[in-house]
Parts: sequence; C-alpha cells; structure tokens
Amino acid sequence: IILAFLIMPLVSNGQAGKANFSGTWALNAEKSTFGQGAGAPGGQAQQGQRGGFGGGNFVAKQEANLLSVDRTRGDQTVTSKYTLDGKESVNATGRGESKSTATWSADGKNLTIVTTRTFERDGQSTQMKTTEVWTLTSPAQLTIVSTSSTPNGERKTTMVYDKK
Repeated sequence: IILAFLIMPLVSNGQAGKANFSGTWALNAEKSTFGQGAGAPGGQAQQGQRGGFGGGNFVAKQEANLLSVDRTRGDQTVTSKYTLDGKESVNATGRGESKSTATWSADGKNLTIVTTRTFERDGQSTQMKTTEVWTLTSPAQLTIVSTSSTPNGERKTTMVYDKK
C-alpha cells in the first residue's frame, strides 16, 4: 500500500518534465517571420494557423492532458482544445471542423500539432494541412514554427510570442 502511494503521484502527473505553454502570449512581430503571402511588413499574418487566427495574441491553458488556446479578434473569441496524448481532437471553426493531433518530442520540450481542415468554397472542396511546432525558447518566450500545405503551395512562418 505504501508503495502504491509513492508511485501514484508519478503516474497521475503524466506531463511532468514537459514544457508548459500556459500564459498570455503577445506576438513579437519584429522577431517573427511571416513567410510568403503573409502580408506586408508591419502587417499581421494572414489566415493559415489554427482557426484563421494566425499571428494574433492568445491565452493558453495547459493542465493535465489538455491544451486550450483562446484567440480573440475584435469581439469574437475562438477556443481550440487539444489532447496531449496523440489522440485526435476536433474543433469547430467558422468554416467547418478541424482535426488535430498533438504529440510531444522525446525530451518533452517541443509539442507538434498537426491540423487538417477541409473548406468548401464555390462548390469546391479544399484541404489544408498545418504542422505547428511549439517551443519555449525561454520561460518568457514561445516560438511556433508553422508549415502549411495548401493548393497554392507550402508556406512556413515562425511566430515569436512574449509572455505578458
């Protein structure tokens, strides 16, 4: 019984030793690279990351086996939730559903989120796949490298965020 009580905290805290992305994050446009088609210098990145809110400030909450990301544009807030165990998560977007899988690197320092979404436009169905790699480059700085595959080709952005 004593052994069970000693092991239980280790088993119940499956995220121990892994990066924690919780916080309020503000885009650092000067350190970010928006990539092809992302807008003019000084402008904000175009749609491409999750939910079409790429590049904006956001709030992340990470607890147990769940990462929740709240992105606000104007008076609208979109929340995306990701399980951190490699199982598929489904989130509603303004244009349908997105399906994502989040997996940790072996050392627990990077989180890779692969998202696939299908859009219907002018009677045509288009699929877009985005791979994001989240890394804490310091306790107060988060880098998200995003690679998107679209019918117009591949686009890569590197967004740097400062913790508020």
